[in-house]
Amino acid sequence: MTAGAKILLIEDHPIVRDGCLRILARRPDFTAVEAATAQAGLAANRTFLPDVIILDLELPDLGGLDAMPELLKDNPSARIVIFSMYEAASFVTKALERGARGYVTKNDDPNAILQAVDKALAGAVYLGQSVAQNLALANFEPADDPLRALSEREKQVVTLLGEGKSLSEISAALAIGYKTAANIVSTVKQKLGIGTSPALIKFAVELRGRGARGAGEGRA
Repeated sequence: MTAGAKILLIEDHPIVRDGCLRILARRPDFTAVEAATAQAGLAANRTFLPDVIILDLELPDLGGLDAMPELLKDNPSARIVIFSMYEAASFVTKALERGARGYVTKNDDPNAILQAVDKALAGAVYLGQSVAQNLALANFEPADDPLRALSEREKQVVTLLGEGKSLSEISAALAIGYKTAANIVSTVKQKLGIGTSPALIKFAVELRGRGARGAGEGRA
């Protein structure tokens, strides 16, 4: 056990947050506080100065990946453990690249949270079973296509975003409803681990500038 470890949980779903806090409460050496939004988490991080931050990726005001740099800037010694519903290797890779020390999914065994915190406190990296397997399998896939996780329709939307098209223009070009186009954009952001629409547009424009192959006609 690690004496006096302080844990900050940033998670927007009340039931999930309560369950996670109950798991952390099994350890008398842990002191945990909670935040329901990224902004509340950033504020708590500055005042509480936690040893470990358990961070959801999908928050209502700012994506977890986007919040990571500021969290670490304000509290450089903190270890971040991602706690997410997303198991795709692309999310895990992005999180590790930004400094995460662990990645647990909401489908993992509840004890995985405690194991991840202990590993992070010890300076090691912990990956839940499902994401570790996905990450290993990803090493056998071609790595040159940043859109390989997207469907054909999703790639078409990224291509049109890169051409400067608005959602209205995309819905007209693809003969789909405006709401459907907006939902596809939301799904693409989740799959690529991009927190905001402006960041996705920037990504799409840069991708078009590099002449990425398969952006509009790749495999489904």
